[in-house]
Amino acid sequence: MKVRRVSISNFRGVRSGSVLLDSHSLLVGGNAVGKSTICEALDLVLGLERLYRRPVIDEYDFHQAKYRGSDTTSTEDSSPPEIRIEVVLTELSQEALRRFRGHLRPWSRDSGDFASPVSDDAVELVNGEWCLPVVFRGRFNATEDDFEGDTFFAHPQRPDGDYDEDALGGELTAFRRDDKRFCGFLYLRPNRTGNRALSFGRGSLIDTIVRLESDRTGSLWTNALDALSGIDLAETTAGFAEIRGEVLSRIRKFLAMPEEDTAVGVRPSDLTREHLREVLRMFIAIQPGTYPVPFNRLSTGALNVLVFALLTYIADIRGPGSVIFAMEEPEIALPPHTQRRLVDFVTETMGQAIVTSHSPYVIERFDPSRIVVLKRDETGALTSGRIDLGEDVKPKKYREQRRQFAEAVLGRAVLVVEGATEVATYLAVADALAADPATPYQHPDVAGLSLFDAGGDARVPLYGPVFAALGKSVFGAHDTPNTPLTPEQLTKAQSFAIHLDIGFPSIEDLLVAQIPPAVQRKFLTTVATRSDYPQQCGHLPDPATDEQVTTLTRHVMKNRKGPESFAPLLIAECSPNELPRTLVDLLLDIHKHLSTAPLDTDGTPTTDIQSTDEPRPT
Repeated sequence: MKVRRVSISNFRGVRSGSVLLDSHSLLVGGNAVGKSTICEALDLVLGLERLYRRPVIDEYDFHQAKYRGSDTTSTEDSSPPEIRIEVVLTELSQEALRRFRGHLRPWSRDSGDFASPVSDDAVELVNGEWCLPVVFRGRFNATEDDFEGDTFFAHPQRPDGDYDEDALGGELTAFRRDDKRFCGFLYLRPNRTGNRALSFGRGSLIDTIVRLESDRTGSLWTNALDALSGIDLAETTAGFAEIRGEVLSRIRKFLAMPEEDTAVGVRPSDLTREHLREVLRMFIAIQPGTYPVPFNRLSTGALNVLVFALLTYIADIRGPGSVIFAMEEPEIALPPHTQRRLVDFVTETMGQAIVTSHSPYVIERFDPSRIVVLKRDETGALTSGRIDLGEDVKPKKYREQRRQFAEAVLGRAVLVVEGATEVATYLAVADALAADPATPYQHPDVAGLSLFDAGGDARVPLYGPVFAALGKSVFGAHDTPNTPLTPEQLTKAQSFAIHLDIGFPSIEDLLVAQIPPAVQRKFLTTVATRSDYPQQCGHLPDPATDEQVTTLTRHVMKNRKGPESFAPLLIAECSPNELPRTLVDLLLDIHKHLSTAPLDTDGTPTTDIQSTDEPRPT
């Protein structure tokens, strides 16, 4: 069983919108775009504990906090607004088909919507599969001056006259706790990592395990209360026994009491389940020590590993492939290697994983077809899209560049360049501009500009449509190619808000042409003492002409290309007015473009932005 579609109306920041999910889905987008809203919506519909909170929803769960109907006395509809969240479950097991057979509808995977049966009795399908639509409905009840909400089977509706029209969801059948338990939905919020995960509070990972084990063996809370109720310190501790005797002798002077000494007991409080949740702690010993301590005294790293271990336990209890697991931002307080292990585990063992993240280490573990990019406009309309690599970016190439893709997906804008040397060079120039107080410039890290290595000048245009389709502002820069760009490449390059041919056959040629020879002399003197200096290039003669300086600089730079390029060392020798003008102009143009770009609520520019500068030559 998997969540295929989530449709939201009037919930939090989302006025309306639908998101299609696949087997395992990663939700990405800017802050406040709606990732957490989708997870909370799933919890309202499928979660076991969410509806037992009081109140189930509150004022700020309604879009723009508008939860009351019209206060006017006109004929305008004065009924209160409703929160409506519909979840469509597909890939139902045979047991699920039998259990929910009266509430199923045909579903077409091709259209991403409900399909029609062959006949009214719905025995056969035109195409697709059976699905189970379930809905949460919530509203403000003015008569009770309180909020109400519940979950229902979305199909079928009772005939008119067979239900109380004033009752919330009266026309629908309730989707009860046992039905939810059958679906196997688990939700790990980001604040449940670390200390929270190992507490016994409601909704924690330990609480989830206790609930699942109770389903198999009987209520663990009842057994714990029974065991603790038999503890009487007056029976085991002489001091308390003496106190009990003295108390009994004095009370009996005024009250009739049983003759047994057990008429007075010394027990660990008037324990209830809620008391146990608050006071129970798991004690753990971690090497090199041997003494168990309360879990909240462990190191942060140990707690993070324990969170991962609990996830494996939950999966084993539920059985392989039987859990719908929603997890927000697993990167919080976890090192990169643990992030990768955790994501790999949930995608391999859970029936469906729905993950939100801002971490490239998480994003790179998902194929692009499973990454759902969310956008929300100022009216609260939520939309989603997938990464379409087209025919130009092959799976092998994507695997080689997946870390870059992950960072680009998270960015506000993307500058596509042709190689690692160019990435290092542009970042060095950006560092210099940002450090100059006289230059109004925002560093790429602050502006949300991601630099992407396309792997060749001819490949730069290919990525324009890919990132533009994600709603990014995209910029492209490359050397003058040996062979002019084809008409197809030029068409793709039109996706760039700014497209720059630097006017030189290589970035090294541009640098030696636009950086003064005096700066290059200082550069050569500095790098000549480095252990990684390319000795085959020789050294600068004394004296040396400017031509000899530029020739040797070009030779050294071309021998030190790629991630370990010497280009940033050359840029570091420049004062602000000595930086290569072409690169400076491009970065300042991009800065101006992003500064004037209108933003959606997720912090990304709208897709219809036009450059405010004169177009650069292509």
